[in-house]
Amino acid sequence: QVQFVESGGGLAQPGGSLRLSCAASGTSFSIYHMAWYRQAPGKQRELVATITFNGGRTTYADSVRGRFSISRDNAKNTLYLQMNSLKPEDTAVYYCNFVFTTPPPGIYWGQGTRVNVSS
Repeated sequence: QVQFVESGGGLAQPGGSLRLSCAASGTSFSIYHMAWYRQAPGKQRELVATITFNGGRTTYADSVRGRFSISRDNAKNTLYLQMNSLKPEDTAVYYCNFVFTTPPPGIYWGQGTRVNVSS
């Protein structure tokens, strides 16, 4: 059974950096396109970044392009999100999962990792 364990969140100042990790198990991680999503307080979950199965192509939401970088290590079954130049509007719980155009209702989500950007 698939399991995602996100980590690396915390409190950061505006302009600061954090690196998130997502350890995957129970799935053939290396054959799937993966993504980071986030859900801010009072808002719907949104797609932040995607990466192809071999890391050859990445995409980003307009709000994070140029500041965030998604990567993966298939040997370690781990997905990463390097977040630089953080802004208060990046405050959210961050989740990793497979790439979905629209995540189906009721799918599995890990516990997420909370990022709080505040001075």
